[in-house]
Amino acid sequence: MYSALLLGLLSAASAFAQTNPLRSVSNFVRQLAERVEPAVVQIHSVGFTASEKSALQLQSNRSTGSGAIVDPEGFIITNAHVVGTARNVQVTLPQRATERDRFHSVLKPSGKIVAAEVVGIDRETDIAVLKVPDRGLPHLQLADSEQVHQGDFVFAAGSPLGLDNSISMGIVSSVARQIRPDDPMIYIQTDAPVNPGNSGGPLLDADGRIVGINTFILTQSGGSEGLGFAVPSNIVNSVYQQIRKSGRVRRGQVGVVAQSITPSLAAALKLKQDWGVLVADVASGSAAESAGLEIKDIILTLNGKTMENARQFGVNIYQSADQTVTVELLRGDRKLEKKMAVLERPRDPDRILSLLSRDSNVPRLGVMIVELDEKVTPLLPPLRRLSGVVVAGLASTAAEISETLLPGDVIYELNNTAIRNIAGLKSALEAIPATQPIALLIERQGQLQYLLMEPH
Repeated sequence: MYSALLLGLLSAASAFAQTNPLRSVSNFVRQLAERVEPAVVQIHSVGFTASEKSALQLQSNRSTGSGAIVDPEGFIITNAHVVGTARNVQVTLPQRATERDRFHSVLKPSGKIVAAEVVGIDRETDIAVLKVPDRGLPHLQLADSEQVHQGDFVFAAGSPLGLDNSISMGIVSSVARQIRPDDPMIYIQTDAPVNPGNSGGPLLDADGRIVGINTFILTQSGGSEGLGFAVPSNIVNSVYQQIRKSGRVRRGQVGVVAQSITPSLAAALKLKQDWGVLVADVASGSAAESAGLEIKDIILTLNGKTMENARQFGVNIYQSADQTVTVELLRGDRKLEKKMAVLERPRDPDRILSLLSRDSNVPRLGVMIVELDEKVTPLLPPLRRLSGVVVAGLASTAAEISETLLPGDVIYELNNTAIRNIAGLKSALEAIPATQPIALLIERQGQLQYLLMEPH
């Protein structure tokens, strides 16, 4: 009797083990982690950031973050703030399955560290693209973030607090969280534990595809409080493709300040509809002014697409650089149609910082410099000369001797010696005794002037 009962219990236990839903979930998550781990990397960078004393001063900075391999040819996506203005970027590539399986201990050897090239950085979306020399790498696919829904299970992979090969699980709290009103950037919000060091790592769906790149958290304690935010994969993919093609992201502008219409705003201004896009301002001399747009116009459609809010309008304009678009307006009781040129927005001069190299530091002048070349020239206003060096920032360790130089200054001569590159500047400095003054011919805001630097 007892033996029959025992056999029955064992049989029931075996059947439960086979159908245990928790065991099934556990196996699924384990298999997903094993599949994505080889394509998630740790990133180490050494660069310069603004010092706490002054935004004009730079100080050396080391940072660690995460990234995802998205192409077997070695392309990696991470956050721009992980790379910053790094002079030196290294990536720890996880061991491949064939290498990992040789070891039976739970403690596996660290992966291979390789140097990485910064292909491009886009600070507005906080996305950077790196490239490593290795080929045939495991990689992850970018999903369609429009198919992500609130409540979906997601997994955050990366190196929180430097602890590589970590993975956590949560759900999508919001598919389109806007941090600031009318900001063109939106984020996927998740309660999957995300901590410093996860930045740049992938947010994955149940199929192991990237639905977002983990970017920041909101926290009162400094750690994860269930408020993590990731750049949606569709935005990531757009930035990634543009950077791969041209090294940068092109954005359009028309000179309009657009504002989302709310019922309260519509009631106060007596507008004809309580939703949509209101023209709050039109810049003088802009493409919008040339097209005939006016303040208080309501933008109904852009190229036939209904405009529901200011963010939607801004994103569509950003994506239309060097194109002509058709805008349908509501002005009072009249509907108007306008053709409007979309101009490419000037590049951000602060991107000069991303071009700093190991040779950029000039301690005697207390500055960080870059050479005036084809990469730097488009970031500056029209210049008097086409060769020299550009001040990218002030080195905080020598700020007291560089009060006369400012970021953006172009150095053309040093004590009558023409300066054509970094090596030339350093050579000219070495020829001048420390007790002698230095006269620099610079261009600042379109004007030439001499700056005298007295010895201390």
